[in-house]
Amino acid sequence: MKTLRIILWGGVLVFAGLLGWLTFQVTQSKEQISEAPFGVPFQLVDQTGKPITEQAFRGKPTALFFGFTHCPEICPTTLFELNGWLEKVDPDGTRLQAYFVTVDPERDTPEMLNNYISNVTKRVIGIAGPPEKVAEVIKGFRVYAKKVPLDEKDPNGDYMMDHTASVFLLDAEGRFKGTISYGENPDVAVQKLENLKNG
Repeated sequence: MKTLRIILWGGVLVFAGLLGWLTFQVTQSKEQISEAPFGVPFQLVDQTGKPITEQAFRGKPTALFFGFTHCPEICPTTLFELNGWLEKVDPDGTRLQAYFVTVDPERDTPEMLNNYISNVTKRVIGIAGPPEKVAEVIKGFRVYAKKVPLDEKDPNGDYMMDHTASVFLLDAEGRFKGTISYGENPDVAVQKLENLKNG
């Protein structure tokens, strides 16, 4: 009986030790993720055709949005609202920056992005590039994007893009700090940007 008790206590101690080790590993992983810049390295072009890399998301806190120029509602609404929030939180444009990465690089040329974005705001910079390179960025930033044919009988015809509609918030080191959801309460969105600016 005494031997059985010793074995059981030994098992409990081993289990507790294992549980402690697993907790430590998970905590370390979360800290490493939160300390690392969000996304992946990339080499694309901005809306003026100039080269741009992930280093653009460093130095200032960043609001980052993925969308496309043929978007009927979500993208233009987000651009318009984001412009207003930025004007309120950072009127002179020196503390925050914002980028719009296309999820439809086949149609969204830099020139098209430039025309589309500049009609709404001067505070957001568009990013485009070759489809395969843009696809790597979409995947690396954990964004959902899928081509949806307008006519199921014609899968190679005209299409829309189903995509993540949140604005990603990154700190000055490019680390993920949260999101602004589509349809977010404007006061909450402004407060999130204030926190990002002052963080």
